[in-house]
Amino acid sequence: MASRLASSDSDDLVETHEINVTPFIDVILVLLIIFMVAAPLSTVDVNVDLPASTAQPVPRPDKPLFLTLKADNTLTLGNDVVTRDGVGAALDKAAEGDKDKRIFVRADKVASYGEVMEVMNLLRSAGYLKIGLVGLDASAVAPAAAAAPPTSAGKP
Repeated sequence: MASRLASSDSDDLVETHEINVTPFIDVILVLLIIFMVAAPLSTVDVNVDLPASTAQPVPRPDKPLFLTLKADNTLTLGNDVVTRDGVGAALDKAAEGDKDKRIFVRADKVASYGEVMEVMNLLRSAGYLKIGLVGLDASAVAPAAAAAPPTSAGKP
């Protein structure tokens, strides 16, 4: 509440009815900075080196389920590590029992074809027949690969 002194000789103070918006703007800017810093920290992703593909990309669903085969042949569903025996139960929990939900399989490019097929067989035995394979877009990967200097095998 603010008051203003009147120029008259009376002892009554006149109140002004104005809102000071400076503290409000300061609070909004602090909240904006907090959200800008916290937003990248809330997204966690599994680091995997995907092979490139020349196929046309398909639109991504709202809440996809990713089953990732990492380079050391461990499996992760989303960001959680799962055992090969527990893949079916973890998928049932994540898909809420919907066997028609598409499962996206990501595999590191150093993973063997046999390991990828074993993961797909695990999905089939769990009852999930809609499987999508995830890869990188070859047109996006090619310029980056061309810019990298070539390395010779066996030489430092």
